[in-house]
Amino acid sequence: MKPFAHFGRYLMFLKGMFAKPEKLGVYVDRTLVEMNNIGVGSLTIVAIIALFQGAVTTLQIAYQLISPLIAKPVIGSIVSDSSMLELAPTITCLVLAGKVGSHIASEIGTMRVSEQIDALEVMGINSSGFLALPKIVAGLIMIPVLVIVSIFLSNTGGIIAGQAAGILTPQEYLQGARESFIVFNLTFALIKSFTYAFIITSVSCYQGYYTSGGALEVGYSSTQAVVYSAVAILFSDYLLAQMLL
Repeated sequence: MKPFAHFGRYLMFLKGMFAKPEKLGVYVDRTLVEMNNIGVGSLTIVAIIALFQGAVTTLQIAYQLISPLIAKPVIGSIVSDSSMLELAPTITCLVLAGKVGSHIASEIGTMRVSEQIDALEVMGINSSGFLALPKIVAGLIMIPVLVIVSIFLSNTGGIIAGQAAGILTPQEYLQGARESFIVFNLTFALIKSFTYAFIITSVSCYQGYYTSGGALEVGYSSTQAVVYSAVAILFSDYLLAQMLL
């Protein structure tokens, strides 16, 4: 029954964020700060992963498909479609679950054990909305942007690796990518990124908000936030693929 109890408390936590909203200006300022922390702060690691992800995928696809009967642009089409449908949104968000999710959970968890959240509630502030809502909104804005950047850089890495290894030229790669491009694939990637963004931010806020104890429990909550977010991302990945593809 414990998982159901946690899920019910999670839903009540989400409901409580809107129970007593603060002034809009408060949320705007905090959201802009969180957008910088989530988006700009994660750009470097996302860029590195995307470039190598595209490069490695190109080399592996070429290793499997090298044949006189298969046109080289096919490699570009497979890598670009794979980047949009699975690699960029899922791998990027799993990494962000570790970086962003653990940071959010540890930040709010530290505020809980140091009684800062209790102080907010004494002042009549809706603590769950004040702390969690700007992070969730910022995640919903910035994580899809990071996924779009990841898709672009993944294809860039594929082009660079293909040319450096003498597998295919940039023109052949782009030819294959253009011929196989379907608008819905990009739409599907954005749907996944919005879903994953909500999972990462809301689950991490929930784990941090209900931390109890001391520094050891803050670390435990941070770990649990990453684990639960990653499992929820993989589960929702299957559900979205089953429903939309």
